[in-house]
Amino acid sequence: MDRLLSVFKITVPEKIFLKDPESSSLGKKIVSHGIDLIDEIGFEAFTFKKLGAKIGSNESSIYRYFESKHKFLLYLSSWYWAWIEYQLVFETHNVSDKKEKLTKAIHILTRSIKEDSKYSHINEVTLSNIIINENSKSFMTKEVDQENKEGYFEVYKRLVHRLRDIISDYNPEYKYSSSLASTVLDGALHQHFLRAHFTSMTDCDKTTTPSEFFIDLTINTLNP
Repeated sequence: MDRLLSVFKITVPEKIFLKDPESSSLGKKIVSHGIDLIDEIGFEAFTFKKLGAKIGSNESSIYRYFESKHKFLLYLSSWYWAWIEYQLVFETHNVSDKKEKLTKAIHILTRSIKEDSKYSHINEVTLSNIIINENSKSFMTKEVDQENKEGYFEVYKRLVHRLRDIISDYNPEYKYSSSLASTVLDGALHQHFLRAHFTSMTDCDKTTTPSEFFIDLTINTLNP
């Protein structure tokens, strides 16, 4: 598996960017420092002008990679979900027991993130904070239907479909596998947010994780 990890390349839908940031040191710098800046000041306050000042480059150089900060957020979210999808596939591919596979899949999709040293220009822990706080802003726009048609959310949707298929394999009679899968994925972000900011609104805390909650919820839903 380590050999496969070393050759695996995360891919993001090409329409999201003008120039692949993975293709140059400047592009990687834009992504790396962009993640840090969004985490520091929030997406609303984030601008390419501020990012340019942070990396010591002209604002125009960033526009050669992304046409807007919205597209930049789409890139970050797509990269994150592709990275999560990769973990899901490789950590469950040899699991034959259906309940074990479902439980493991939910754990992978809802657990707290640890940094992956294989991607030195991306801090996955910081990126996870951005996804928890800002992910909905990537699709709650007037342009969402057109962007969906153009494939901007294909990685995110594919990840939901993978979990849906694992749920259906566990209980083929359950009628709402897509709804349950998307609820787990989006709900995990919400529970992580509540655990950090609105502790009275969740049972998740330092000892009880969102993973435990969603595993319990899913298994009990599928086995009433």
